[in-house]
Amino acid sequence: MNTNVWKVDKYVDNLENNPQVVDAANFLRKNEVVALPTETVYGLGGNAENDEAVAKIFAAKGRPGDNPLIIHIADRSQLSRFVTEVPETAAKLIDAFWPGPLTIIFKKKEGVLSEKATANLDTVAVRMPDHPVALALLKSCGLPIAAPSANSSGKPSPTKAEHVLDDLNGKIAGVLDGGVTGVGVESTVIDCTAGIPVILRPGGVTKEQLEAVVGEVEEDAALKDQSARPKAPGMKYQHYAPNAPLYMVAGPKEFLQKLVTEKQAEGLRVGVLTTEENRGFYEAELVLSCGRRTELDTVAAALYDTLRSFNQGQVDIIFSEIFPNEGVGHAIMNRLEKAAGHRLITE
Repeated sequence: MNTNVWKVDKYVDNLENNPQVVDAANFLRKNEVVALPTETVYGLGGNAENDEAVAKIFAAKGRPGDNPLIIHIADRSQLSRFVTEVPETAAKLIDAFWPGPLTIIFKKKEGVLSEKATANLDTVAVRMPDHPVALALLKSCGLPIAAPSANSSGKPSPTKAEHVLDDLNGKIAGVLDGGVTGVGVESTVIDCTAGIPVILRPGGVTKEQLEAVVGEVEEDAALKDQSARPKAPGMKYQHYAPNAPLYMVAGPKEFLQKLVTEKQAEGLRVGVLTTEENRGFYEAELVLSCGRRTELDTVAAALYDTLRSFNQGQVDIIFSEIFPNEGVGHAIMNRLEKAAGHRLITE
């Protein structure tokens, strides 16, 4: 399959009628899959109402079929087509965070969306992306679009069109290239179907920000329960992994360097994932910074790109510093834990 690449300047006017956007929208209406930029990561979009289109998403990614997809919309009014109700809590969150990196779980209407997109659950995950190119594409095609991250399943999510092509060139109809994404980690997923809202996946909107709008918010135990059936993406299977095994290291940088030296003595090429503050300290075959520890937003934005960069370095093993597990750091640590397969070394 030939994979088209449509480059679009997200700052131009009238994006909805941009020829590149219109061309990509036509492929979506033909039930082909197209990668699109969002403010979090690139998504792999397909018609959420069509089984054939959704099946192509799973096939391109190599994604397990029991992992539900997020439905992307351009207008709040679209919700009434495929959700049974919008609870008051959800309405408050929509007012505060849409468009933006927040996915909300609703009870779904039967017989509208592809059952493949919702993994046969009685709920549906929906968000409105805060990216001009994504919104233009959604408006142009006029469809609810199911879109997981546009990468091979298990690999780091793409924050550039080049990342999408590295994984999916020849497997999808096209990539709408709108430049580098901003937030860098996927959306927060919150279940508003019963009682107190429950975070199913930490992401670009923090627990503290959610609680400022709706009061008490809980976190689902299934975030760490590998046997639980997922109600949202990112709750099951290893994700985001570079080619070499990744280990999180809890302890001072001197302890991490000791681990590096030990592996080098075994003849291994070692990579270190660190931040700008500590980059000059480590002696390893490849030392990469993913941002500034004092500004965790920069770490979130660069994390996946940095994980992918280790693949070019041909390292045998990677040691990563850990980060404060609060605010956006909670999302960073959630992704690191999955990338490492929950492998943690403590001093």
